[in-house]
Amino acid sequence: MNRRDMIKLSSFAAAAASAASLPEPVEAQDSQPGPSYGRWDHVELDFEGPAEGNRFIDVTLSATFQYLHRSITVQGFYDGEGSYKVRFMPDEVGVWTWTTVSNAPALNGQSGSFECVPAQPGNRGPVSVRDSYHFGYADGTPFVECGTTCYAWAFQSEATQKQTIETLSSSPFNKLRMCLFPKWYQHNRKEPPMYPFPRSGETNDYSTFNPAYFQHLDRLILELRRIGVQADLILFHPYDKWGYQSMPAEVDDRYLRYVIARFSAFRNVWWSLANEYDLLRDKSSADWDRFARIVAEYDGFDHLRSIHYCFHQYEYTRGWCTHAGVQDSRMEMAASWRADWRKPVVFDECKYEGNIASRWGNLSADAMTRRFWLAAAQGTYCGHGETYLSPEDILWWSHGGVLHGQSPAKIAFLRQLLEETIAVGPGPIGFTAIADDPVGARRPNGAVIFYYFDEHQAAEGTYFLPEGKTYTAEYINTVTLARTPLPGEYSGTAEVKLPGTPWGSLWFREKGIA
Repeated sequence: MNRRDMIKLSSFAAAAASAASLPEPVEAQDSQPGPSYGRWDHVELDFEGPAEGNRFIDVTLSATFQYLHRSITVQGFYDGEGSYKVRFMPDEVGVWTWTTVSNAPALNGQSGSFECVPAQPGNRGPVSVRDSYHFGYADGTPFVECGTTCYAWAFQSEATQKQTIETLSSSPFNKLRMCLFPKWYQHNRKEPPMYPFPRSGETNDYSTFNPAYFQHLDRLILELRRIGVQADLILFHPYDKWGYQSMPAEVDDRYLRYVIARFSAFRNVWWSLANEYDLLRDKSSADWDRFARIVAEYDGFDHLRSIHYCFHQYEYTRGWCTHAGVQDSRMEMAASWRADWRKPVVFDECKYEGNIASRWGNLSADAMTRRFWLAAAQGTYCGHGETYLSPEDILWWSHGGVLHGQSPAKIAFLRQLLEETIAVGPGPIGFTAIADDPVGARRPNGAVIFYYFDEHQAAEGTYFLPEGKTYTAEYINTVTLARTPLPGEYSGTAEVKLPGTPWGSLWFREKGIA
């Protein structure tokens, strides 16, 4: 077999070009001599290999990429029609070399090089933990996590998928929780257009994968990357009638290695081991430990990792967890969990804005927004979902489409405030509690301090500001989104007159800090 003389790159531009036709394959471009690729984009090596036997199981393929003294080894995967691929995300500017290792002679010992050039505008690299409790892009830009949920959007019509991308493009949400397996649950009782494994009647052929299914997920993840949205990929979930929640252990492991090989070179990927892991009755704690080891070991790019629960909270102190992805509405626990786990806390699910019969899906817009404020005031993060009934039975929480609720605009307002305060300079975001009122310091030494009053409506208050600093103050109505500068300057023990309305927030900014 002859190696295809090409290396492909799906960059912002390539992903944008695919937007007009989501179901169509991403077009490959023949590489030119001396290829160069942007930092944190993905390089794709594409080889012709064995056509006989079970190419998903019988053929092994990996490649080691080297830059100066560093080397990173990633696994390859079979993509159907005789195509074997290796994907890589270069994180340093300069010349990289690569060499393959395979048990198939045609794939073994292939080698080449490429130049990694500075990232294009808008490409900030992958997100990782910053300052213990928060997130940031690889280029140093803070990432204010503001997530939403569309569990099964990948299995909807092409029109709904396009609509979802358009909606996200104009929303405040920069992270999307989505399932890799189809979902069977209330408002989700239809067959997907494709299955991850070949299927005959009610029987899955777990000895092979359906490449078209995963190619479709490739395109959706790259579409999210194009619009700047992180793809929080849910690897397992219990809402299933096809058998994926109870696959044999060797199939679970092979599936994990396959999706890691496919998706880990995409800079916008996060891993969630499961949605409601404790409802997958056929999985033991040893299984989840093994899955965590596989994800940590095979992902050469060390993407963010967590797990989501229903009744039994996971032990988020475990080292493989980069952050806690909790399902809980006890927002008052945020600060204590943050202190106990010493890592970012994200309320990925704290009920949803909507009007369905289930109590988890009929919050008002203001109740949804309130949860975001309570999380932010304690130095943690919150997730959104929407479950409004519709004649077409398309609910954002699972299907995507369009948003109908009022909370996204109010959440966007909060995200803007947080990004404004973080933008004044680097440093950790602190948290303390004063007189039972949460306070978040968004700069070291209290350069920006804010209080959220929740349901309280004091007309005056006393605040103890850091010594030697002078502040201006602003009152924010989190329902109407009105921003009202308060007269005068404040320092030391500050007596402040307030409007006396609930759902307010008081912001102090150090004078002279933008």
